Amino acid sequence: MTTTIKTLHEWGLGNGERPLLISGPCSAETSTQMLTTANELQEAGIGIFRAGIWKPRTRPGAFEGVGSKGLRWMQRVKSETGMKTATEVANVRHVDSVMGAGLDMIWIGARTTANPFAVQEIAEALKGTDIPVFVKNPVNPDVDLWVGAIERLQTVGIKKIGAIHRGFSAYETSIYRNPPMWQVPIELKRRMPGLPLLCDPSHIAGKRNLLQSIAQKAMDLNFDGLMIESHCNPDEAWSDKNQQLTPADLKVLLNSLVIRQVTPEGASAETLEELRSQISFLDDEMLDIMQKRMEVAKAIGRYKKENNMTILQPKRWEDIIESSLKKGDERNLSHRFIDKMLKAIHEESISKQTDIMNEGMEDQ
Repeated sequence: MTTTIKTLHEWGLGNGERPLLISGPCSAETSTQMLTTANELQEAGIGIFRAGIWKPRTRPGAFEGVGSKGLRWMQRVKSETGMKTATEVANVRHVDSVMGAGLDMIWIGARTTANPFAVQEIAEALKGTDIPVFVKNPVNPDVDLWVGAIERLQTVGIKKIGAIHRGFSAYETSIYRNPPMWQVPIELKRRMPGLPLLCDPSHIAGKRNLLQSIAQKAMDLNFDGLMIESHCNPDEAWSDKNQQLTPADLKVLLNSLVIRQVTPEGASAETLEELRSQISFLDDEMLDIMQKRMEVAKAIGRYKKENNMTILQPKRWEDIIESSLKKGDERNLSHRFIDKMLKAIHEESISKQTDIMNEGMEDQ
């Protein structure tokens, strides 16, 4: 089976080596801005040019793109630089306009992915076409919704489908514009191992100084490529200026990335397999311990039921957290990990005890 990066090459995207690189401004603004940025990106070695023609904005009154006239500028970029071109579509009219303009790739944005009706209409409009279609993750961290959008495209017979990770909206304050929540794209890749997967550091970061670390993380996680916003004069950009780089700065970022091999060879491969065997053995031991712990939790549940006690004992739970964090420090385990692990175990324990508390209730 070919790797997903080779699959992209077979689609006419990239040279078959990681990472596939896509760049260009957040928004098409003027013909001059587009051509200037494209020429500078071509000199930096970028082969695929992106720009937003229609811009879905959170509130009315913000710049929402130049509309279909921007497609003529994309055509000029393609004819004058030889770069392939890509833009976002959010409805059937956009699809028809893009297909008529002869662009090489499209993507479905996060807001649209979250709407199954909109995705289905786009899928129907694309039926019978051969253009690569990429699906950004929905705004909320729902892997099933992401998978569902991809499946809607597959159902109508579209063959060239990929995904783009651009982070997720969150209520809590974060250093990121859209926290990456890397476990979600990892789960998508587990479910759909043959799916090409790109990362959009620009929308995750929201600011330039985080782009390099996010891009490196994506490469370390074996993402196939990067979509990074670049503008010939980002400080004057009409949208999302803080997350865009000049083409020259983008080249510096790309040159700083360490691209690691996916699989080692020879003795190194044997060493890795030995270590993985140790991990598998320890995982089995942990599962055995968890089984025993849940048996104890059920015994506690039976005791609480017999003695008319509540399931949740806040002081006991607080003591467990405090004690475990201290023990975690002694074992060089982070507070974040200990907290997430204990909460998952506690949730399962409460579920087991709740089942016991409810035994026989259906007969009353």
